[in-house]
Amino acid sequence: MTLRVTNTLTGEKEPFEPRDPDSVLLYYCGLTTSDPPHLGHARGWVHVDVMARWLDHLGYDVHHVENLTDINEKIVARVGEDGDSEADVARHYVQQVIEDMRSLNLGRAEVYPRVSEHVPEIIDLVERLVEQGHAYEQNGSVYFDVTSFEDYGKLSNQSVDDIESQGTDTEGEKRHPADFALWKAGGVDPADIAEHQHPEAASAEEACQTAQTWDSPWGEGRPGWHIECSAMSMTHLDESIDIHVGGQDLVFPHHENEVAQSEAATGQQFAKYWLHVRLLETEEEKMSSSLGNYFAVADAVEEFGPDVLRTFLLSTAYTSRATYSDETIAEAEERWDRLSRGYERAVEACDDVDAYAKMSDESLRGAVDDARSAFEEAMNDDFNTREAMTALLDLTAAVNTHLDAHERRDYQGLRRAVETFEEFGGGILGLAFGDDNSGDVSLAGDVVDLVLNIRKQERDAGNYERADELRDELEALGVEVQDTDDGTTYRL
Repeated sequence: MTLRVTNTLTGEKEPFEPRDPDSVLLYYCGLTTSDPPHLGHARGWVHVDVMARWLDHLGYDVHHVENLTDINEKIVARVGEDGDSEADVARHYVQQVIEDMRSLNLGRAEVYPRVSEHVPEIIDLVERLVEQGHAYEQNGSVYFDVTSFEDYGKLSNQSVDDIESQGTDTEGEKRHPADFALWKAGGVDPADIAEHQHPEAASAEEACQTAQTWDSPWGEGRPGWHIECSAMSMTHLDESIDIHVGGQDLVFPHHENEVAQSEAATGQQFAKYWLHVRLLETEEEKMSSSLGNYFAVADAVEEFGPDVLRTFLLSTAYTSRATYSDETIAEAEERWDRLSRGYERAVEACDDVDAYAKMSDESLRGAVDDARSAFEEAMNDDFNTREAMTALLDLTAAVNTHLDAHERRDYQGLRRAVETFEEFGGGILGLAFGDDNSGDVSLAGDVVDLVLNIRKQERDAGNYERADELRDELEALGVEVQDTDDGTTYRL
């Protein structure tokens, strides 16, 4: 069965045909690093992770890029709370994003570009649009002229006349209310961050003094939000890519504006397939940082573990409504328990004296074949992780039925079941079958803390050589140790 995907651009589920039959260029709009990542972000991360895994499974050379927005007014609003400057706050949350991604067993993207390191490319792209007549400068700011792009509105299915305005219009600078900023003159206005500040943050005036600015042909300023992703995607992938993924809330204005500025600049289709992940909701509203109703990834991993969370997030297809509640988490815990127990029973039975080479249970073997076919059919049907998960649960039931009904076990059938759990459940869904070592990790952390305390005592006593030896020994065991002004940290 050919992979089919739901394309927001056409409103249809259509066959996936990349430009290059051997490779896929995939860009995912990452998050703005101004708050702790929450389960709403994790929903997008995990689904895109599975998309990339499945495309790789199908034989494509997958080039997966995910950006990190580290220049934004919301970041400035956290100054004094999570860092002494915009750059410090962004660095703090970029580190947390990386740690949270690793804790969820995400495969690594090819690269995680940050806006701050791509300002030259952003300026080049803005200059290109100005030269082509698609953008204009006013008082040091540059705006995209939406009336210059005939297809504006094609992604969100609306016309320019339907759009009243985008962003602020300082002193009537914009020619059309829907025009949007590509480059913003000056720094950050305190009024622009007031609504995002917490009581413990620095004053708006003090925070804005730390906002980053860059020189440009139009004077000192900052990049607009939308131009950033176009520049980073073009830098690390190409001017035309296969798949662009993002949250459903980004269709307009962010992705609509990406389409307009990118295609106006290059004359090529920016992305062939636009895939949008529906937002994670609580029982009453979407989960978001701005609403303050989020469950931080770090806290959720500590409470439930990565496998329960991945099971929860993948039990609903990315295009379907997903709700976080005590009930849905409990369902995920029960599903993961069934899957992991089924796998463990199959492994134990394979290695048991009662597993025979000439014993054959056609029901079990047929169930394995059915599960594999159902899983593949589900994943090729727009990455339908819900049905893929169901296929593995059906396999679990078949394994349990076989083991409960037979004293002599079908070794080959069970081995094939184990391989299916590991290949599809582990390799594609990212579940840690046979690798549940959370207790070992906790114990390892305690041991590392003990060694680091001894190392500190050695350093305090002036025994620097011995302290360095302890650090080297930890790093040889896979423990990354970092000495900072705030103390020593480590990562397993």
